[in-house]
Parts: sequence; structure tokens; C-alpha cells
Amino acid sequence: MAGFIAYPDPIFRQKAVPRPPDESLRQVGQRLLAAASEVKAYGLAAAHIGVCEPVIVMTFSSDPEKRDYQILYNPRVTMVSGEAVAAPEGSVSLPGLEAEINRHPVAEVEYDDETGGRHTDTLQDFVARVAQHEIDQVNGIFFLDKLSRLKRDRLLKRHGIRR
Repeated sequence: MAGFIAYPDPIFRQKAVPRPPDESLRQVGQRLLAAASEVKAYGLAAAHIGVCEPVIVMTFSSDPEKRDYQILYNPRVTMVSGEAVAAPEGSVSLPGLEAEINRHPVAEVEYDDETGGRHTDTLQDFVARVAQHEIDQVNGIFFLDKLSRLKRDRLLKRHGIRR
């Protein structure tokens, strides 16, 4: 698999439009699955491979050492609960940079499978964090957007990245 799109590419600001899973969307899902497997990512959104589509792949395992990937089409967070907790997050599109991001420990997520069947799962802790991170990306929100402008700019400057 070729490299990932690098931040701050404009694709990371684009919001994907939900649509029924078809062959082209399933192909994006398969590309994401292959890319995630290759780099052992916890999750990936289509923007990481240069496509603005409503598709993510993520692990549903609460063990950070294991990967049991599922492809989610048209994912959305329908509910979050619990007090937000800060934990480090990063991106394959910004290697070597991590930031403490606040996320809720419980997230209810709706998504389509490859046939268009709708599913709802209640995710917790690490898995909820991965889902929120990747679904934000589908909605044009890069994880660094969760930081104050000052914190984000300092972090990017320290890593030699211009926005």
C-alpha cells in the first residue's frame, strides 16, 4: 500500500456525504482494511488514503495489542456519556506527533455494513475513543482540531509542520 495523505492536506477538512454502500464504497473499505492491517492502525478513515467517503475501519478489540477490524459505512456517533478523559492520540497522516485529546468513555455508534444493514453498538473506553476519532475525521474534524488554537500551533511548530 502506498503512503498516507499527510496533514494538513485539505481533504482532512472535508465532510463525507453519507450514501448507500455500493461497489465503489466497498472498494474504499477494502483499501482501508488493507492499509490498517499493513500498519497495524487502531483505525483509519477514508481521508487517510485520499478519498472523501463515509467509510472507516477500526478495531473493536479493547486490547490495544489485538486487531479485529470491521469496516463501517456511514458511521455516526449518536450518543456519548461519561466525563471526558484525556488520552494520547495520533495519526498515520502525522507520524510521530501525539496530543492529549478529551473523549467520552462511552459512545453509541450507528453504521451500515457492506449490504446496507444498519447496526448500533455501544462502545467503551479505548474502542469508544477510536470510533470517535475516526468518525470525527469522516466529518472533517482532524484530531488536532480538538485542541485550543494555541496548543495546536505550538505542537505543530515544535514538530516543524506548517498549516
